[in-house]
Amino acid sequence: MPQQRVLSLNNLSKRFGSVIANDAVSIDLHRGEVLSLLGENGAGKTTLMNMLFGHYVPDGGSIDVANAAGEMAPLTLGHPQAALDAGIGMVHQHFTLAENLTVLDNILLGGESLFSWRHKRKAARAKVSRIMERTGLDAPLDEQVGMLSVGERQRVEILKALYHDARILVLDEPTAVLTPQEADTLFENIGAMTRDGLSVIFISHKLREVLAFSHRIAVLRHGKKVGEIATADADERVIARMMVGADTPATPRDAMQAGAPVLELQDLSVKGSSARTTLQAANLTIRAHEVVGIAGVSGNGQSALAQVISGLATPSSGVMRVDGKVIDRFTPPNMQTAGIGRIPEDRHHDGVIGAMSVAENLIIERLQDSAVQKRGFLQQKSIRENAETLSKDYDIRGPGIDAEARLLSGGNIQKLILARVFEAGPRLILANQPTRGLDLGAANEVARRLLEARKRGAGILLISEDLDEVLALSDRIIVIHDGQLVEAQTMDREAIGLMMAGEHV
Repeated sequence: MPQQRVLSLNNLSKRFGSVIANDAVSIDLHRGEVLSLLGENGAGKTTLMNMLFGHYVPDGGSIDVANAAGEMAPLTLGHPQAALDAGIGMVHQHFTLAENLTVLDNILLGGESLFSWRHKRKAARAKVSRIMERTGLDAPLDEQVGMLSVGERQRVEILKALYHDARILVLDEPTAVLTPQEADTLFENIGAMTRDGLSVIFISHKLREVLAFSHRIAVLRHGKKVGEIATADADERVIARMMVGADTPATPRDAMQAGAPVLELQDLSVKGSSARTTLQAANLTIRAHEVVGIAGVSGNGQSALAQVISGLATPSSGVMRVDGKVIDRFTPPNMQTAGIGRIPEDRHHDGVIGAMSVAENLIIERLQDSAVQKRGFLQQKSIRENAETLSKDYDIRGPGIDAEARLLSGGNIQKLILARVFEAGPRLILANQPTRGLDLGAANEVARRLLEARKRGAGILLISEDLDEVLALSDRIIVIHDGQLVEAQTMDREAIGLMMAGEHV
């Protein structure tokens, strides 16, 4: 284990009103080390990194960083430029690149004064070329970023940080939009860089990658560091116990006989301005008692598929049937009447009305129910009783059932949506990124309820960028690439990864 310290977070604390986001957190990072920072949703990981980068000023504690000579010195707090000058770089989960500029221009962006008379492009190109040769991170410097694949853009983000002489690199969910093969290549490249002295803080919810990639693991829970462990001494069960404070057994997926078709798409196409909003002659059948998983890199048509099934987009050609009946009007109310329940990808924009109360959002799709309204008058007592029951059953936490839904955390908004969908007992459940942003315990609860719905006879379409989730829950897997659907004839992770990259296996 490397022993030369390059970063020390010393008793960092941060409070937002009455909420303690970080409580005296201390973490060391060593030269050439990969440290995985884990924790449930809301554990304090983001706040801790925001203090490291100067976006937040700690209420207590200090940060020391090694300079180029290896000497530890205090970091000026609350100043992002100070973090950059100290050699700290970050690659965010969502890319921060200008798509209309070349790779080289993106790498240079922000690194020169606005008052410079000329760009030092020749020297910059030579420096980037040396970095690419040393690290194995290859990118076409004269290509527009908008023309690159997702994996290539990820490399550009890392090259940009290294160009600005980052000695400490923070990777926030770096493989969220990569195929398994692209992720493996990324880890190989970063492994070479750590052998050259780079130190990495790796934030991820994919425990398989954490165990394969890191040297040491630090776990946060409720704002406190609850433990550290050498990766060699850890397994998924140990890490999960550290994260949630108890064992979280996975829900077994029992073998079941698929029933009659619930959803049928026949040569269904959706015209869009990009691959993200396009679907090409899709053929898909989902039966009762069946979970069909859609695996694919983000932006390959998942959005178009979800929108047409939700009634938010009208197909340009083809046929859609639910329980054997042709859908001729693509509107959300018509899909709801047909028996489709949806868990949308964007929970804030499409899942709730933020200005309405938690209780009102829980019944918003049941306005024709006599228990909800009679003769145009809402039945407030019944609505409140429903909200109290579901808040307890689905562990919806927050300021209360009368509070506006926008005041809930992202995880609790997701629980609200799940309660509304599952309690309606739909024939088909569209589960679009159902566990995104949820902690380990909540994600396992979502899986349990999806499998319960499968058992009672629902058909489930699971769209997820987490291939591990798709493999764990699905009876069949469909791969989507450039708006086309191809059924995988295997559950082999590597083979599906190749299909996600556009190779037919």
